Amino acid sequence: MTSAAPSPAAPSPAGPVPADSAGNWVDRYAPAALRPFLRLARADRPIGSWLLLIPCWWSLALALRVQAESGVPTYGAAAMWAVLFAIGAVAMRGAGCTWNDILDRDIDGRVERTRSRPLPAGQVTLRGAVLFLALQLLVGLAVLLCLPFFAIAVALSSLGLVVVYPLMKRVMWIPQLVLGLAFSWGALMGFAVLVEALPAPAFLLYAGAVLWVVGYDTIYAHQDREDDAIVGVKSSALLFGARTVPWLVALYGGALVLMGLALASAGAGPWAFGGLGIFTVRLATQIARLDIDDRALCLRLFRSNRDSGLILLAGLVIDALLA
Repeated sequence: MTSAAPSPAAPSPAGPVPADSAGNWVDRYAPAALRPFLRLARADRPIGSWLLLIPCWWSLALALRVQAESGVPTYGAAAMWAVLFAIGAVAMRGAGCTWNDILDRDIDGRVERTRSRPLPAGQVTLRGAVLFLALQLLVGLAVLLCLPFFAIAVALSSLGLVVVYPLMKRVMWIPQLVLGLAFSWGALMGFAVLVEALPAPAFLLYAGAVLWVVGYDTIYAHQDREDDAIVGVKSSALLFGARTVPWLVALYGGALVLMGLALASAGAGPWAFGGLGIFTVRLATQIARLDIDDRALCLRLFRSNRDSGLILLAGLVIDALLA
C-alpha cells in the first residue's frame, strides 16, 4: 500500500497541490473527484480546525470549573457538547475557508503560496464552490440547532465577523484582529451551553484567545509578506515587520495575563495553572526561535500552537475533574 501513495512532491491527479500541503491524506487516499473540494475546505491542513476548536474546549472545561464552584458539574453534557463542537468546528472552518477563497480567488492567483488553490487553479468552478459552501453551512446549521436557545443566540452573533473577515485585508493593517474576534468565539460557547450565561471568566478567556490568535496568525502571515506587498493587501506581518518580536511579546503576554485572570475568576486550581505555565513556556519558545525570513520555520511555529493549546486544555480538564 505504501508504494502506491504519491510522494510529497508528486502532483495530484486532481491538479496541482498547494506547496504547504503536499503529501497529505487527501492526496494519498481521497477519491480524485473530491480532492479539490477537500482542499477548498482545507481538509488537507486540519490545523485550522484544531485552532478553531481548542478555545471551545477550553471554555467547556472552565465552565465545568465554574459549575463545580456553585453546584454539580455536568460532565456528561460537557462530553456531548465537546463532540458537537468538533463537528461544528470542522464544518465552519471549511465553510470559512471556502468563503475566503471565493472572495480572494483573483488575489490568490497572484500569490505564490496560494495560486495552486482549487479556484485560481481552475479545479473547482465558482458555482461548485458556492454549492459546496452551502453544504458545509447546512452541517453547521444542524449542529447549531442542537444547542440551547441562549447558545444559538451567542453563536449567531459571530456571523458578521465570519462574513467580513476575508475583506479586512483590503482595508485594515491588522486583519488578524478580526480573525481573532471570529476564531476565538468558541471561548464563549462552552459557557453558553453549560451555564447558559456569559460570566466574567468567559469574556476574559475570550479576550486572551483573541490576542493569542493575532499573535500566531502574524507568524503565519510572514510566509506571504512579500507577495502581500506586491498585490496590495495588508497584514500584521507587513505592519510589524522587523518589530514582530516585541509585538509578539505584547500580544502573547496580554493573552497570558487575561487567561490567568479567567482561571483565577473561575476558581481554577493548580492543574489549570500548571497547564497555563507550560503554555507560557511554549509561547515564549516560539518568540525565541522566530526568524521572520524563514517561511518553513514560521509554518512550524504556527502549527505548534495546536499542541500548546491542547496542553492548556489538559490542565483545565484535569482541574475540572478534580474540582
